[in-house]
Amino acid sequence: MENTALIIIDLQIGVQPENVPLYNLANVLDGVNQRIRLYREKNNPIIFIQHNDGDLVLNSPKWQLFRELDNKDTDIYVNKTHANSFFKTDLNDQLMKLNINSLEICGAQTEYCVDTTIRMAHGLGYKLFMKKGLTTTLNSDLLGAKTIIEHHENLWNNRFLTFL
Repeated sequence: MENTALIIIDLQIGVQPENVPLYNLANVLDGVNQRIRLYREKNNPIIFIQHNDGDLVLNSPKWQLFRELDNKDTDIYVNKTHANSFFKTDLNDQLMKLNINSLEICGAQTEYCVDTTIRMAHGLGYKLFMKKGLTTTLNSDLLGAKTIIEHHENLWNNRFLTFL
């Protein structure tokens, strides 16, 4: 795990509408916390990405991370305004300063910010990893959340990342 950082994307209260739960959220949060514990034991960086826009206003209650997450002041926090966690942020600079060349990705929403960030990180040359089942999303008008996640995991597998 040397030179590896854990990237946790948009696990924020406002990503989940009040009346529509994110798919498998409790298990995703539990699994992410297990990964956080592992990274803390190894003294590897933990980076929380937080989306900031008209619905997720910076420092508002909806912008906050889910309370169940084991985040600490010593973790790294990156605000973004685009699905791509690298777009107009200092994420890449921070990773380069830490000499990070591998990323483990998890978070929300699978088909938007997680997928876009995975593809961008891959294009930048990072080696990517993921533990299956540690992304979440909502049902769409066309597909259920479980199908969306399975579809993306199938696309990413051995093309963009390696599953642990």
